[in-house]
Amino acid sequence: MTTTLENAAARELSAKAQISRGHDQVNSSDLFARALKVSPGGVHSPVRAFKSVGGQPMFFKSAQGAHLVSVEGRSYIDFCQSFGPLLLGHRDPEVTEVVRETLDLAWTFGACEPYSLELAEWIVDRVPHVEKLRFVSSGTEAVMSALRVARAATGRSRVLKFDGCYHGHVDSLLMKAGSGLADGQAATDSAGVSPQLAQETLIAPLDDLDRVAEILRAQASNLAAVIIEPLPANYGLLIQRREFLKGLESLCRELGILLIFDEVISGFRVARGGMAELLDVRPDLVTYGKVIGGGFPVGAYGGRADLMDLVAPSGPVYQAGTLSANPVGMRAGLATLKKAESLGIWSALAERTSGWIKRLNPALQERGWQIDHFGSIFWLRGRSDQPIRRLSQLPAGHAEKFRGVFHAAIERGVYLAPSGFEVGFVGWAHTPEILDEASRALVDAVNR
Repeated sequence: MTTTLENAAARELSAKAQISRGHDQVNSSDLFARALKVSPGGVHSPVRAFKSVGGQPMFFKSAQGAHLVSVEGRSYIDFCQSFGPLLLGHRDPEVTEVVRETLDLAWTFGACEPYSLELAEWIVDRVPHVEKLRFVSSGTEAVMSALRVARAATGRSRVLKFDGCYHGHVDSLLMKAGSGLADGQAATDSAGVSPQLAQETLIAPLDDLDRVAEILRAQASNLAAVIIEPLPANYGLLIQRREFLKGLESLCRELGILLIFDEVISGFRVARGGMAELLDVRPDLVTYGKVIGGGFPVGAYGGRADLMDLVAPSGPVYQAGTLSANPVGMRAGLATLKKAESLGIWSALAERTSGWIKRLNPALQERGWQIDHFGSIFWLRGRSDQPIRRLSQLPAGHAEKFRGVFHAAIERGVYLAPSGFEVGFVGWAHTPEILDEASRALVDAVNR
């Protein structure tokens, strides 16, 4: 007699077989049509929809190393790298082994465990400005929590951000410059964000310390914190001068305003201690994500012990998360960081990226393009003799010009992030041979 469990198992096997056959037969267009019926815009994060570049989004079924494989079965050199977390590339063999081992131990606890402790100790032991930290599940959550700590610590409500920096979809930071950037006025940048929140957020231009000083001195008594991406990488790669960031640090110290570095992208990507280490800046609070999860959903905020001790249960700032410090992400992140440290990957990868771009740029510049880079992060843009450090300097018509290059690169087997203002990432899996192959494809793409 067949049992209920046996029937359930049979149904599961049948479903798996149908899914397997379906993957062999479907294509991206079919899947997108189905996705549109069940998800807003057919996606779970806006840039995936290809609205910036036109056409329909691609669906991928697998990834390994430096490559993605589409549902149609074609392989692509991947420079999106899930928008930055994959320092070692997709499914690094050593990290994969750790993940498999962890899945046999637990998926989630909702209780204390040793794995987050080990990762936290590794970070605190090596990053001087992180005296304590709290793990969360995303960069947005980390930023939201850091702002709450800053407001509690200072008793002030306002925050200053910079035009051209992105800090996730936190309501109070989904702001754009208002009618008067000079006095820091902000306006909401998304439907559903209360206009009243704009009164709590000021906006300053990047790379203009005099203007920033004016705003900070006028608003110091109301400002809890200044938050900045020390390496802005969400509207192109807007590499800031060290003098500007050191000057910002000095102003915050002078005026008693907390300085928050959003290193969700740059943290553990450009150096072990992120941009703070390279700049010799000591932020009061810092936010992380991406690399510290090794490809799994992990974020963190940390900084001065006295500030972090304001967080519950030690202090009055409430923050919690059911899946915070998920054991799979904790162990994958630690395995990634340990490998990067043991192999000296941060400096080696920066050197590899620099050499690749130096060889590639002359051919691109002949065709009116160039690549800017910092460490293993790069941005393909129109040729210019001037560095781009703020939004007002972005090349006119860049988004439209990038569309053609993006699709031409796909035709030649290279996948870039589907927006002209998203950066690219070189990972450890991008060998010199793979980079040379990508060079030929990119030169052809801009010369189409």
